[in-house]
Amino acid sequence: MNGRGLRALRPGSRARAPKPVRDAWLAAGVFAAVAVAVRLADPTRPGRFPSCPLLALTGWDCPGCGSLRALHQLTHAHVAAAADYNLLLVVVLPCVAFAWLRVVTGRTARRALPLWRWPRVILVVVVLWTVVRNLPVLGGVLGA
Repeated sequence: MNGRGLRALRPGSRARAPKPVRDAWLAAGVFAAVAVAVRLADPTRPGRFPSCPLLALTGWDCPGCGSLRALHQLTHAHVAAAADYNLLLVVVLPCVAFAWLRVVTGRTARRALPLWRWPRVILVVVVLWTVVRNLPVLGGVLGA
C-alpha cells in the first residue's frame, strides 16, 4: 500500500469543511432550533418570552419588536400576519437564506459590496427601520 492509501484509512485524516461553511451550518442549526421553539411556544401568550426593554423604557418599538411573533406566524405559513408583526424580518429572511446558500455552495467569490461596508449598510437599515416604524404619521401601521 502506498502512503496515500494509509493516510486515507486514518480516522483523523478526513477533509474538513471550510470555516465559513461550518459556521453557516451551525447558524442554520441554531435558527432551526429557535424556529421550532417559537413554533411550539406561542409568543403571543403572556409570560412565555420576556418583553422588549426598549419598548418598556421609551415606548418605541425596537427593530426586533414583533420578531418572535412574526417567526411564529412564518412557521405556520402565515406570511401576511408575520409581515404585520415585523415586516423587516419577513423581507430580510429570504435575503439571509440566499446569502446562506451562496456560502454553503461556495459561490461567495464575487461581492456587490466590499465586506467592510456590510456592517454600515445593516446599521443604516436598522436605524431607518426603527425611525420609520415609530413615525406617528403612519398611525402605528408598521408597529409590532
